[in-house]
Amino acid sequence: MSVLLEVVIGFVAALAVGYLLFTRGGGVTGPDARRLVEAGAQLVDVRTAEEFAAGHLPGAVNIPVEGLELRMGELEPKDQPIVVYCRSGNRSGRAAGMLERAGYQTVHDLGPMSQW
Repeated sequence: MSVLLEVVIGFVAALAVGYLLFTRGGGVTGPDARRLVEAGAQLVDVRTAEEFAAGHLPGAVNIPVEGLELRMGELEPKDQPIVVYCRSGNRSGRAAGMLERAGYQTVHDLGPMSQW
């Protein structure tokens, strides 16, 4: 019985860590993201057009993650730093991965726009 309890506790702990990693954003803090944008990084909101219209970060362009593959050319040159964000961090994480796989060299995932 105690082995089963240890397995269950381990599983729950792993789920909790995974959830925190998925929802906290991806690797750049709000202050660092602001400094990157001030230094010339492109700020990209990957939420839907409706979400963007309801409110977005100053200076951001809207390229929803669902259409990112078709619109990546708007973010060239590929060596220009990019900061992506969304509502919760899920879509920005997907977008960052897509951009990196496409050869964009400096992609920063802010995660949720509330981190700004």
